[in-house]
Amino acid sequence: MRLDSGVIRELHWHQQAEWAYVLEGSVRVTALDYEGGNFIDDLNKGDLWYFPSGVPHSLQGLGENGTEFLLIFDDGSFSEESTFILTDWLAHTPKSVIAENFHLAPEVFKHLPKSEKYIFQGSQPGALEDERPHGRNVKKSKYQFTHKMLAQEPKKTSGGEVRITDSTNFPISKTVSAAHAVIEPGALREMHWHPVADEWSYFIRGKARVTIFAAEGNARTFNYVAGDVGIVPKNMGHFVENIGDEPLEMLEIFRSDQFRDFSLFQWMGETPRRMVLDHLFADDKEAGDKFWDAVRDPSKDEITDPEKSLSHHDDDNEEL
Repeated sequence: MRLDSGVIRELHWHQQAEWAYVLEGSVRVTALDYEGGNFIDDLNKGDLWYFPSGVPHSLQGLGENGTEFLLIFDDGSFSEESTFILTDWLAHTPKSVIAENFHLAPEVFKHLPKSEKYIFQGSQPGALEDERPHGRNVKKSKYQFTHKMLAQEPKKTSGGEVRITDSTNFPISKTVSAAHAVIEPGALREMHWHPVADEWSYFIRGKARVTIFAAEGNARTFNYVAGDVGIVPKNMGHFVENIGDEPLEMLEIFRSDQFRDFSLFQWMGETPRRMVLDHLFADDKEAGDKFWDAVRDPSKDEITDPEKSLSHHDDDNEEL
């Protein structure tokens, strides 16, 4: 979704939880929590928000160029048409009832919109602190509905970097977890699988090649560019290659409260040597010895660069 400067995605709520990542620009979000506390925050590129099912909220583009963001819902059958919208509700409610509800005369509401506004040009917002509600019974929300994902300290790997945001560092996000990965040219998102949920992938920049192992002798390879979406079903082994000449940036998103994955590299090193070699190198002892030397000190290198990883391992051997 893109909102130009001052443009509002009107007050609404959903049956599903909403998770969003800001791709460009700035956006102001507002919400009301379960205890009647108000929430308002300004977000920039790399920030995200999460609104649980039923939490009413709004969005407004800020700055000269507004904002563009990726919207994720925790139900694959989500339809934007089923969104509960303020103006749509009031347009289908007798004005006498609205008047009673707000303790005002019916004529106050004679010019209400006759249908939903959905996305519309609003007035330019003021400073955040100036716009916070300050009524006598107004209270600030104790919930944090936003999170600065790119501001997290990344895990540096031999071939890139990874940031993970889930309920462990963003507690409100109970049904969506995500990883932000930057894969350098020539590097690989290591061979792995996810045990608790399907992976829904969004490619922000660069060129990717994803190969998926589906068991029963089946594997498929797909190429992706910026703006593409992919999916890897739960437990299917896969890896991601950067096939371009610039860093590949992608999001891995899951319908789960926590991010979980299994590393093939780590699994091999954490399994008894005899068991691994009997499986893979029963007829090639020399190759087996080299393989075991590579995996015997296992650790996740989520985005691995073969050249850097090998040289790093050699350094470890020298120290030993």
